Amino acid sequence: MKKLLLITGFLILFAAEILRVYFIMPFPGSQQANTINIAYFIDRNIWLIRLIAILLIAVPLYEVFTKSKWWLKILLGFIVILYAGIFFLFNFKFLAEKMFYQPKHKNLVTLGNNKVDLGQLVVGVAENGEARAYPIEIIGYHHQVQDTIAGRPIIVTYCTVCRTGRIYSPMINGKKENFRLVGMDHFNAMFEDNTTKSWWMQATGEAVAGKLKGSALTELPSQQMTLAAWLRKYPQSKILQPDSVFNDHYKDLEGFDKGTIESSLEKRDSASWQMKSWVIGVATTGYAKAYDWNELVNKKMIQDSLPNLPVLIWLEQDTASFHVWSRNINGQVLHFIKGANNDLLDVNTHSVWNDDGVCVQGNLTGQQLRPVQASQEFWHSWQTFHPGTKYSP
Repeated sequence: MKKLLLITGFLILFAAEILRVYFIMPFPGSQQANTINIAYFIDRNIWLIRLIAILLIAVPLYEVFTKSKWWLKILLGFIVILYAGIFFLFNFKFLAEKMFYQPKHKNLVTLGNNKVDLGQLVVGVAENGEARAYPIEIIGYHHQVQDTIAGRPIIVTYCTVCRTGRIYSPMINGKKENFRLVGMDHFNAMFEDNTTKSWWMQATGEAVAGKLKGSALTELPSQQMTLAAWLRKYPQSKILQPDSVFNDHYKDLEGFDKGTIESSLEKRDSASWQMKSWVIGVATTGYAKAYDWNELVNKKMIQDSLPNLPVLIWLEQDTASFHVWSRNINGQVLHFIKGANNDLLDVNTHSVWNDDGVCVQGNLTGQQLRPVQASQEFWHSWQTFHPGTKYSP
């Protein structure tokens, strides 16, 4: 009986420490299964599980160390030391919040004091006359940066394993919430709010475990493009600067923008429609579609019609900055062709449009194409979080 208690107790201890982290970090085989409820249960009850296991082994362990043969004492001593090592690794080394930290010095400046290369990709947000740009190779390490724009609190998030950038309002039930990175599920970063301890997916803003399961954060419109392209449109924008405390971590992400990073989790598949191929994803109510990045690079523009939404996808000459706009202007659906000067021409009115979706010449001068929320991400991510998505192979 005592032997059974010892074995059972140690199995519970080892399994709890390992599975608590295994299910929410990118270990082999850990991200494909739907284990989020198990992971959340273990995490929420880890101290109770430890207590039960310790109570099971306490008396048998004491008797072994006081009455048993020397070799059995050494064996159990080794098991205890092994558990201590597992405890340390899975609580202080492998946890997401012990690997990725928030900026200690959050510094946003205008172009005159900027040190970020203009060719770097940024996630940009604009509201009420203010604009902010967050370089991907900076926020990709931090995973989240909390900020404000026009007096409104925001949380800027990025998951490099999904290549997803999202900006959300951190307001929950009228209260500004703080979040910590807890790990990932289906290769997407996952955050925990400080009040209810619910877990939220970065790609969707949806709570997938905890008291607020099924709720969703409000997403703010954002765009991805080079810093140069962003500043062309918003010259007074503030730009997040690198925090020198984390320079070595930023270096680990060099090449992420272009997909040439060495990491197997973050490196781009250059072929189309592979797990880590780049796609442009567009979602409307009840409908989602993905467009091949390689096709966009080759054609520079893609026109399509989603339900009640005719869209134009446009790639700038830098082959990095993309835009998705509605082709509907004042109830008229425009059809576009590429102009001789790397601009856009609509065949309806023969007007000329620039890279910001503004008509600069012709009958529609001054009109602005309406931006459509879209994202560039890995194909596996778009498929996972938009089940049933359409695509054009």
